[in-house]
Amino acid sequence: MTDSLRKRWFADLPFYKKVLMIAIPIMLQNAITNFVNLLDNIMIGQVGTLQMSGVSIANQLLFIYNISIFGCVNAAGIFCAQYCGKKDYDGVRNCFRLKILIGMAAAVIATAIFLLFPEQLISLYLNPDLNSPQDIAFTLAGSRQYLMIMVASLAPFALSQCIASTMRDDGDTVIPMRASFAAVGVNFVFNFLLIFGHLGFPKLGIAGAAIATVLSRFTELFCLVFAASRMKIDKPYFTDVFRSFRIPGDLCRKVAVKGTPLVCNELLWSMGIAGINQAYSTRGLDAVAACNIYSTVNNLFIIVCIGMGTSIAIMVGQLLGAGKTEEAVQTDRWLIVFSLILSTLTGLVMILCAPLFPMLYRTDDTVRSTAASLLRIAGLMMPLSALCNAGYFTLRCGGKTVITFISDSVFTCGVSWVLAWCLSRFTDLPVVMLVFIVSAADIIKAAFGMIMVEKGVWINNLVSQ
Repeated sequence: MTDSLRKRWFADLPFYKKVLMIAIPIMLQNAITNFVNLLDNIMIGQVGTLQMSGVSIANQLLFIYNISIFGCVNAAGIFCAQYCGKKDYDGVRNCFRLKILIGMAAAVIATAIFLLFPEQLISLYLNPDLNSPQDIAFTLAGSRQYLMIMVASLAPFALSQCIASTMRDDGDTVIPMRASFAAVGVNFVFNFLLIFGHLGFPKLGIAGAAIATVLSRFTELFCLVFAASRMKIDKPYFTDVFRSFRIPGDLCRKVAVKGTPLVCNELLWSMGIAGINQAYSTRGLDAVAACNIYSTVNNLFIIVCIGMGTSIAIMVGQLLGAGKTEEAVQTDRWLIVFSLILSTLTGLVMILCAPLFPMLYRTDDTVRSTAASLLRIAGLMMPLSALCNAGYFTLRCGGKTVITFISDSVFTCGVSWVLAWCLSRFTDLPVVMLVFIVSAADIIKAAFGMIMVEKGVWINNLVSQ
């Protein structure tokens, strides 16, 4: 490899150290969260497969809300990262205020939907043709109970994401990581106490798992608010936030133009993923349980893609805001290659460990075998996931939210969801083949994203005025 070619695709060691200083706290935060989720999942699985399936269904619905919140805060976050690069703290403060307003509106809407239509939403994942009425009723009741308690966590989760995302936009990933560590610690301890009734606590099963999660959400919010109040000198955009919510109309218009496609994208994408999982659930409650194991373990490994994607959003976004476009292009290229390498190695580890994780669950051999096969597929597709994430975050940090909307949610709903729906209704393919075919279709999304990145359509300074 010639020296010029190497410099085009690979950076020097100080660059990778800088990347890892940003990415590792994000990865650790997601790792500990997903590891505790895995332990929670195993604990609930000890209670029974039907209980685990019920919680999995409720979490599919909550997943739509969680991803929608990410879309809401990231809509203003596009500008927030560039304002941080420009050192315009008034701009950052106004973006933070806008995040709070949008996030709380989303929390109110989601709370109303979950309180009014819980059984109708849960029933979408229950197939009476493959399971007995007793199993269906038991799963529905458990899922509803879990969802009704989890409603209390929606508002604190939204506020936490508003604060944490603003800190990350300024390159501070350590404080959100610490808050997340505290939250997952509370979650794990109270799961242990309330699910099984240890140390004199009541044995609440599914309800105990939900209560523990609600407590963890409030813990995370408290830690972030406390940290923000202590760092107002270093980060002046946290001062006088609530004195006034008058936000410049020009910023609101810019966020509406660039951010609305992003919010719609996250909402439709999460609905598409929920719809795909609903298609998988037509193969019965055993398939639901296997997909739950697969999804939980996959989230533990996908942290590499998430960490590198967020690093792209922060580093490249700040360079664009500072007007350093050539440096932004080269940095983005290096980050994409680095992400691809890390995700490939992660995928290999995942394939090797695939049979081990299902053994931790108290379920039958059929569910374990199916889950192991699904995890092998996830490991195989990990480099593809890295390219999709890298393309998405690159386009987003330059404000090309319409393109991300097309390549992400339109593709997920129009291709992946339709493909899963047709295969689940018109073929007898097992769930393993369904997952493989739907996952492999992301080759189209990855190719489109990389073409758009190479064309440079994302190179935009959104805060130059």
